[in-house]
Amino acid sequence: MTTPAQVDVSDEVQELFVALAQGDPGILGAGLEARTEFKVLSGLDSRSYALVKIAALIAVDAPPASYVWQVANALTEGATPEDILGVLVAVAPQVGGPRVVAAAPEIMVALGLTLPDGM
Repeated sequence: MTTPAQVDVSDEVQELFVALAQGDPGILGAGLEARTEFKVLSGLDSRSYALVKIAALIAVDAPPASYVWQVANALTEGATPEDILGVLVAVAPQVGGPRVVAAAPEIMVALGLTLPDGM
């Protein structure tokens, strides 16, 4: 087993790591600008684009902060919780059950739902 490196990290660098870990839009600004360009290039309407992004998050086993961000975007663009559930069901055969099972509670939290005890 390897042990974490013991290095000095400045407060500024540590704050940037925290901001990235939390999906801070100020830090990710350049990516947000590219998002707009890619959305236009996709030819999809805003709602469909947001739902496809959720499908991609499920496929790559994204971290929880990504779901909070993208589910909020999808809801803002007119998607419903039923639409988001439909995405989970639709991608299950391609990404596999474990990815869907891992994503479901993250999406539930992003929707403001309470997870069952033991999760």
